[in-house]
Parts: sequence; structure tokens; C-alpha cells
Amino acid sequence: MFRSARRRLFLSALSLCILACASARADEDGPPQIVFNPSKPKGPIVVVISGQTGPPNYEFYAKKVAELGYYTVLIDGKDILTRQQDGAQNLRKVIAKAQTATQAIPGKVAVVSFSQGGGGSLAHAITMPDQVSMIAAHYPATSWSRDVRTIGSRLRVPMLVLSGEMDHYNNNCCSVESMRELEAGAKSASAPMELVIYPQADHGFNLMGKQFRSDDAADAWKRVVAMLGKYQPLP
Repeated sequence: MFRSARRRLFLSALSLCILACASARADEDGPPQIVFNPSKPKGPIVVVISGQTGPPNYEFYAKKVAELGYYTVLIDGKDILTRQQDGAQNLRKVIAKAQTATQAIPGKVAVVSFSQGGGGSLAHAITMPDQVSMIAAHYPATSWSRDVRTIGSRLRVPMLVLSGEMDHYNNNCCSVESMRELEAGAKSASAPMELVIYPQADHGFNLMGKQFRSDDAADAWKRVVAMLGKYQPLP
């Protein structure tokens, strides 16, 4: 009986070790990622960072980006704007992994983000000019910061911000007023930011749901495509 109990304890410890080692190996590549291969043999890299509701609600958008010809990686915004993990390191790992993909063109990546993922862009990607070519942020979360203007002044990457005038989502996590503060900070530092405000739009205006506005969604998409064409051009 003693040997049997000792064997069970050993097997339990071994199982825990195997699980821990597997987790460590997975962590080397960063957080979970969904890859959409480009419509061409190879494409420049675009990292799409979801909002709080998670990647499934943003797969349609990542697919559209891939159809343009980009190697597209979709990740969860909760893994980038987070207090439980190292969001900056997570983003760097995602970028590093994408740069080694056979269907990706190595080099800087473009970042397209939404809500909480947009907040992650503001927290980390804006100060990564050696790795990030541009950022397009849809209604990015700003409520995590007490000084949004200073965030704008730290911008080192060309950035497009797309916001709805009527956005009061989640206790004003992403209010248009904070976007104007962000813009003011960027201007004070001569940082490369463009703010586009849609007067009748609410949070998630380009996601399928009750807030969807087709004209604003089409305009936002057109602007993102133009931004990609300028800073992350297709070969």
C-alpha cells in the first residue's frame, strides 16, 4: 500500500511537471494567437488586437486584412492591456514569432486594435518604433490612465485613432473627450497622430451589432487601408 501511494504521488508530481513544461514552451511564443495567411504567397505583418469581448468577434476583420495580402495575427486585447501579465513582453513575443513565419515578410509590423486592445496599443506599441510601423486604434480604452495627454506625448509611431462622438461605453472607458486629450498631447510633442471622430457613432460602430453604422464603418476601413498602404505597403 505504501509503495502504491508513493507511486501515485510520483505520477501526480510528474503530471504537474509535464503541464508546467508545456505551459513554459507555449509561453515562449507569447499569448494565444490566430493566424490568417495572406492572399498572396507572402505578406507584410499586421497584428490585430481585439477588444474585451475577445478574438472571435474580430475574426471577420482579421480575415479582411489577410485578404488584402497581409500576414495577419489576431490576439486578445486582455493579454496586452493587463495587470496580470507583462503586456509589452506579450506583444513583443507575438511580433517576434510572426517575423519568423514562412508566409510573412520579415520587418516591422502594423498594429490594428480595438477598445481594450487599443488601450494596449497606447500602453505599449506607441513606444516601439523599431518593431511597429504604424497603429490604427478604434475607440481605444483610456480609462486605465490618469494622464491621457502624456500618453499622446510619448507617441513614437504614426497613429490613426477612430472614435465615436457618442461613445460612453463601460463608464466612459473610451470617451471622445479622452481622444481629444490624446491628440493634444501628441500635438504638443509634434507626434504623428490623426484623430477621426464620427459624430453619430457609438462604441463598436464597425462591429456587427446594434451600434453598427455602415457608412462610418466603411469610412474607417478605407482610412485603415490607406494607412497600411502608406506605412506597411504590400509588395
